[in-house]
Amino acid sequence: MAVLASTAVSAQDISEMKSNITAFAQDYRERMFPGNESDLRHTDPEFVERFDNFAFDEVIRQTSDKLDDHTRFICYLATLLGCQGIDAYREMLPAALNMGVTPVEVKEIVYQATAYLGMGRVFPFLKATNEILEQRGIELPLEPQAQTTRENRREAGTQAQVDCFGEGMREFWKSGPEDSRHINLWLAGNCFGDYYTRKGLDLKMRELITFCFLAAQGGCEPQLKGHIAGNYHVGNDKDFLIAVLSSNLPFIGYPRTLNALNCIREVK
Repeated sequence: MAVLASTAVSAQDISEMKSNITAFAQDYRERMFPGNESDLRHTDPEFVERFDNFAFDEVIRQTSDKLDDHTRFICYLATLLGCQGIDAYREMLPAALNMGVTPVEVKEIVYQATAYLGMGRVFPFLKATNEILEQRGIELPLEPQAQTTRENRREAGTQAQVDCFGEGMREFWKSGPEDSRHINLWLAGNCFGDYYTRKGLDLKMRELITFCFLAAQGGCEPQLKGHIAGNYHVGNDKDFLIAVLSSNLPFIGYPRTLNALNCIREVK
Protein backbone atom coordinates (compact mmCIF):
# COMPACT_ATOMS: atom_id res chain seq x y z
CA MET A 1 0.00 0.00 0.00
CA ALA A 2 2.85 2.35 0.75
CA VAL A 3 4.25 1.83 -2.73
CA LEU A 4 0.88 2.52 -4.30
CA ALA A 5 0.42 5.64 -2.22
CA SER A 6 3.84 6.94 -3.13
CA THR A 7 3.14 6.63 -6.85
CA ALA A 8 -0.34 8.19 -6.81
CA VAL A 9 -0.81 11.28 -8.98
CA SER A 10 -1.66 14.34 -6.96
CA ALA A 11 -4.26 16.95 -7.86
CA GLN A 12 -1.39 19.37 -8.45
CA ASP A 13 0.22 16.94 -10.90
CA ILE A 14 -3.07 16.62 -12.78
CA SER A 15 -3.44 20.39 -12.89
CA GLU A 16 0.08 20.75 -14.29
CA MET A 17 -0.61 18.11 -16.95
CA LYS A 18 -3.79 19.94 -17.96
CA SER A 19 -1.80 23.13 -18.32
CA ASN A 20 0.41 21.34 -20.84
CA ILE A 21 -2.54 21.03 -23.23
CA THR A 22 -2.18 23.82 -25.78
CA ALA A 23 -4.60 26.71 -25.82
CA PHE A 24 -5.56 25.75 -29.36
CA ALA A 25 -6.46 22.19 -28.34
CA GLN A 26 -8.37 23.40 -25.28
CA ASP A 27 -10.33 25.93 -27.35
CA TYR A 28 -11.12 23.32 -30.01
CA ARG A 29 -12.33 20.81 -27.43
CA GLU A 30 -14.47 23.52 -25.83
CA ARG A 31 -16.15 24.12 -29.20
CA MET A 32 -16.79 20.38 -29.45
CA PHE A 33 -17.99 19.90 -25.88
CA PRO A 34 -19.03 23.27 -24.43
CA GLY A 35 -18.75 23.26 -20.66
CA ASN A 36 -17.87 19.55 -20.45
CA GLU A 37 -14.59 18.03 -19.37
CA SER A 38 -13.55 14.50 -20.22
CA ASP A 39 -13.31 12.06 -17.30
CA LEU A 40 -10.06 10.91 -18.86
CA ARG A 41 -8.47 14.19 -17.85
CA HIS A 42 -8.72 12.94 -14.27
CA THR A 43 -7.92 9.26 -14.80
CA ASP A 44 -5.43 9.54 -17.68
CA PRO A 45 -4.17 13.13 -17.76
CA GLU A 46 -0.80 12.27 -19.30
CA PHE A 47 -2.47 10.41 -22.17
CA VAL A 48 -5.06 13.14 -22.74
CA GLU A 49 -2.33 15.76 -22.90
CA ARG A 50 -0.62 13.94 -25.78
CA PHE A 51 -3.80 12.89 -27.60
CA ASP A 52 -5.51 16.29 -27.44
CA ASN A 53 -2.39 18.17 -28.46
CA PHE A 54 -2.03 15.84 -31.45
CA ALA A 55 -5.64 15.28 -32.56
CA PHE A 56 -7.10 18.68 -31.73
CA ASP A 57 -4.14 20.94 -32.40
CA GLU A 58 -1.41 19.51 -34.62
CA VAL A 59 -3.74 17.55 -36.91
CA ILE A 60 -6.31 20.35 -37.12
CA ARG A 61 -3.68 22.93 -38.03
CA GLN A 62 -2.14 20.64 -40.66
CA THR A 63 -5.44 20.06 -42.45
CA SER A 64 -7.47 23.21 -41.86
CA ASP A 65 -6.58 24.77 -45.21
CA LYS A 66 -8.24 21.85 -47.01
CA LEU A 67 -10.94 20.82 -44.57
CA ASP A 68 -13.66 22.87 -42.85
CA ASP A 69 -15.05 21.70 -39.51
CA HIS A 70 -18.41 20.66 -40.93
CA THR A 71 -16.78 18.27 -43.41
CA ARG A 72 -14.21 17.14 -40.83
CA PHE A 73 -16.91 15.97 -38.42
CA ILE A 74 -18.92 14.24 -41.13
CA CYS A 75 -15.71 12.32 -41.87
CA TYR A 76 -15.13 11.59 -38.19
CA LEU A 77 -18.58 9.97 -37.91
CA ALA A 78 -18.10 7.90 -41.07
CA THR A 79 -14.64 6.86 -39.89
CA LEU A 80 -15.86 5.76 -36.47
CA LEU A 81 -18.55 3.69 -38.17
CA GLY A 82 -15.90 2.16 -40.42
CA CYS A 83 -13.56 1.20 -37.57
CA GLN A 84 -16.46 0.15 -35.31
CA GLY A 85 -15.62 2.75 -32.68
CA ILE A 86 -19.07 2.79 -31.09
CA ASP A 87 -18.00 4.33 -27.77
CA ALA A 88 -16.02 7.06 -29.52
CA TYR A 89 -18.98 7.59 -31.86
CA ARG A 90 -21.27 8.16 -28.87
CA GLU A 91 -18.83 10.80 -27.64
CA MET A 92 -18.28 12.39 -31.06
CA LEU A 93 -21.87 12.61 -32.30
CA PRO A 94 -22.86 15.44 -29.90
CA ALA A 95 -19.65 17.24 -30.88
CA ALA A 96 -20.50 16.84 -34.57
CA LEU A 97 -23.93 18.35 -33.96
CA ASN A 98 -22.28 21.19 -32.04
CA MET A 99 -19.97 21.77 -35.01
CA GLY A 100 -22.83 22.12 -37.49
CA VAL A 101 -23.52 18.61 -38.79
CA THR A 102 -27.30 18.31 -39.11
CA PRO A 103 -29.43 15.41 -37.83
CA VAL A 104 -30.38 14.59 -41.44
CA GLU A 105 -26.70 14.39 -42.42
CA VAL A 106 -25.98 12.13 -39.44
CA LYS A 107 -28.79 9.75 -40.38
CA GLU A 108 -27.66 9.67 -44.00
CA ILE A 109 -24.12 8.72 -42.94
CA VAL A 110 -25.46 5.85 -40.84
CA TYR A 111 -27.92 4.65 -43.48
CA GLN A 112 -25.31 4.61 -46.25
CA ALA A 113 -22.87 2.75 -44.02
CA THR A 114 -25.20 -0.26 -44.23
CA ALA A 115 -24.18 -0.84 -47.85
CA TYR A 116 -20.48 -0.88 -46.96
CA LEU A 117 -20.41 -2.35 -43.45
CA GLY A 118 -23.57 -4.43 -43.29
CA MET A 119 -26.42 -4.17 -40.81
CA GLY A 120 -24.60 -6.42 -38.35
CA ARG A 121 -22.08 -3.65 -37.76
CA VAL A 122 -24.31 -0.63 -38.32
CA PHE A 123 -27.17 -1.58 -35.99
CA PRO A 124 -25.48 -0.40 -32.73
CA PHE A 125 -24.66 2.94 -34.37
CA LEU A 126 -28.25 3.43 -35.54
CA LYS A 127 -29.51 2.77 -32.02
CA ALA A 128 -26.90 5.12 -30.52
CA THR A 129 -27.79 7.83 -33.06
CA ASN A 130 -31.48 7.63 -32.22
CA GLU A 131 -30.80 7.75 -28.48
CA ILE A 132 -28.56 10.82 -28.76
CA LEU A 133 -30.88 12.69 -31.13
CA GLU A 134 -33.85 12.05 -28.86
CA GLN A 135 -31.84 13.17 -25.82
CA ARG A 136 -31.30 16.47 -27.62
CA GLY A 137 -35.02 16.88 -28.19
CA ILE A 138 -34.98 16.00 -31.89
CA GLU A 139 -38.20 14.30 -32.91
CA LEU A 140 -37.91 11.05 -34.84
CA PRO A 141 -38.41 10.00 -37.53
CA LEU A 142 -36.84 12.84 -39.45
CA GLU A 143 -38.29 14.20 -42.67
CA PRO A 144 -38.15 11.53 -45.44
CA GLN A 145 -35.19 11.84 -47.82
CA ALA A 146 -35.88 9.02 -50.30
CA GLN A 147 -36.23 10.01 -53.95
CA THR A 148 -36.68 6.57 -55.52
CA THR A 149 -39.29 3.85 -55.53
CA ARG A 150 -38.93 0.09 -55.90
CA GLU A 151 -39.87 0.57 -59.54
CA ASN A 152 -37.21 3.14 -60.47
CA ARG A 153 -34.39 2.52 -57.97
CA ARG A 154 -32.24 0.49 -60.37
CA GLU A 155 -32.37 3.10 -63.13
CA ALA A 156 -31.69 5.93 -60.67
CA GLY A 157 -28.92 3.92 -59.04
CA THR A 158 -27.28 3.26 -62.39
CA GLN A 159 -27.33 6.97 -63.12
CA ALA A 160 -25.69 7.64 -59.74
CA GLN A 161 -22.99 5.10 -60.62
CA VAL A 162 -22.44 6.82 -63.96
CA ASP A 163 -22.25 10.20 -62.21
CA CYS A 164 -19.64 8.86 -59.78
CA PHE A 165 -17.56 6.61 -62.04
CA GLY A 166 -18.31 7.46 -65.65
CA GLU A 167 -20.31 6.16 -68.58
CA GLY A 168 -18.65 2.76 -68.36
CA MET A 169 -21.00 1.93 -65.47
CA ARG A 170 -24.15 2.29 -67.61
CA GLU A 171 -24.50 -1.45 -68.27
CA PHE A 172 -22.62 -2.74 -65.24
CA TRP A 173 -25.78 -3.92 -63.50
CA LYS A 174 -26.26 -6.72 -66.03
CA SER A 175 -22.61 -7.75 -66.34
CA GLY A 176 -20.65 -10.63 -64.81
CA PRO A 177 -21.07 -14.40 -64.50
CA GLU A 178 -24.68 -15.53 -64.46
CA ASP A 179 -24.46 -17.08 -60.99
CA SER A 180 -23.43 -13.77 -59.37
CA ARG A 181 -24.90 -11.20 -61.76
CA HIS A 182 -27.60 -10.42 -59.22
CA ILE A 183 -24.98 -8.79 -56.97
CA ASN A 184 -24.13 -6.22 -59.65
CA LEU A 185 -27.85 -5.64 -60.02
CA TRP A 186 -28.13 -5.10 -56.27
CA LEU A 187 -25.17 -2.70 -56.34
CA ALA A 188 -27.11 -0.52 -58.76
CA GLY A 189 -30.55 -0.85 -57.18
CA ASN A 190 -29.74 -1.18 -53.50
CA CYS A 191 -26.35 0.42 -52.80
CA PHE A 192 -26.74 3.31 -55.22
CA GLY A 193 -30.49 3.40 -55.89
CA ASP A 194 -31.57 3.13 -52.26
CA TYR A 195 -28.82 5.23 -50.65
CA TYR A 196 -26.82 7.43 -53.04
CA THR A 197 -29.98 8.91 -54.52
CA ARG A 198 -31.29 10.17 -51.19
CA LYS A 199 -31.39 13.82 -50.25
CA GLY A 200 -29.40 15.08 -47.26
CA LEU A 201 -25.93 14.54 -48.75
CA ASP A 202 -24.82 15.24 -52.30
CA LEU A 203 -22.84 12.76 -54.42
CA LYS A 204 -19.55 14.48 -53.58
CA MET A 205 -20.13 13.96 -49.87
CA ARG A 206 -21.47 10.44 -50.37
CA GLU A 207 -18.34 9.35 -52.18
CA LEU A 208 -16.28 11.00 -49.43
CA ILE A 209 -17.97 9.12 -46.59
CA THR A 210 -17.61 5.88 -48.55
CA PHE A 211 -13.87 6.59 -48.75
CA CYS A 212 -13.91 6.99 -44.95
CA PHE A 213 -15.88 3.77 -44.38
CA LEU A 214 -13.50 1.73 -46.51
CA ALA A 215 -10.24 3.29 -45.29
CA ALA A 216 -11.28 2.86 -41.66
CA GLN A 217 -12.39 -0.76 -41.84
CA GLY A 218 -9.32 -1.96 -43.72
CA GLY A 219 -9.04 -5.06 -45.89
CA CYS A 220 -11.05 -3.42 -48.67
CA GLU A 221 -8.21 -1.99 -50.71
CA PRO A 222 -9.61 -2.97 -54.16
CA GLN A 223 -12.93 -1.29 -53.32
CA LEU A 224 -11.11 1.63 -51.71
CA LYS A 225 -9.17 2.24 -54.93
CA GLY A 226 -12.41 2.17 -56.90
CA HIS A 227 -13.95 4.79 -54.64
CA ILE A 228 -10.81 6.92 -54.68
CA ALA A 229 -11.33 7.05 -58.44
CA GLY A 230 -14.98 7.88 -57.78
CA ASN A 231 -13.96 10.71 -55.47
CA TYR A 232 -11.66 12.10 -58.14
CA HIS A 233 -14.52 11.88 -60.66
CA VAL A 234 -16.91 13.93 -58.47
CA GLY A 235 -14.28 16.54 -57.60
CA ASN A 236 -12.59 15.36 -54.37
CA ASP A 237 -8.97 15.55 -55.48
CA LYS A 238 -5.85 13.80 -54.16
CA ASP A 239 -4.74 16.61 -51.85
CA PHE A 240 -8.21 16.80 -50.33
CA LEU A 241 -8.37 13.03 -49.70
CA ILE A 242 -4.93 13.11 -48.09
CA ALA A 243 -6.15 15.89 -45.80
CA VAL A 244 -9.23 13.84 -44.87
CA LEU A 245 -7.10 10.77 -44.23
CA SER A 246 -4.69 12.84 -42.12
CA SER A 247 -7.60 14.26 -40.12
CA ASN A 248 -8.96 10.76 -39.47
CA LEU A 249 -5.59 9.27 -38.47
CA PRO A 250 -6.00 9.72 -34.68
CA PHE A 251 -9.12 7.55 -34.84
CA ILE A 252 -7.90 4.71 -37.10
CA GLY A 253 -4.16 4.62 -36.42
CA TYR A 254 -1.16 4.51 -38.70
CA PRO A 255 -1.42 1.09 -40.41
CA ARG A 256 -4.83 1.70 -41.99
CA THR A 257 -3.90 5.29 -42.75
CA LEU A 258 -0.73 4.24 -44.55
CA ASN A 259 -2.56 1.49 -46.46
CA ALA A 260 -5.17 4.00 -47.61
CA LEU A 261 -2.44 6.49 -48.52
CA ASN A 262 -0.80 3.85 -50.71
CA CYS A 263 -4.13 3.35 -52.45
CA ILE A 264 -4.38 7.09 -53.10
CA ARG A 265 -0.87 7.07 -54.58
CA GLU A 266 -1.75 4.15 -56.88
CA VAL A 267 -4.92 5.69 -58.35
CA LYS A 268 -4.10 8.15 -61.11
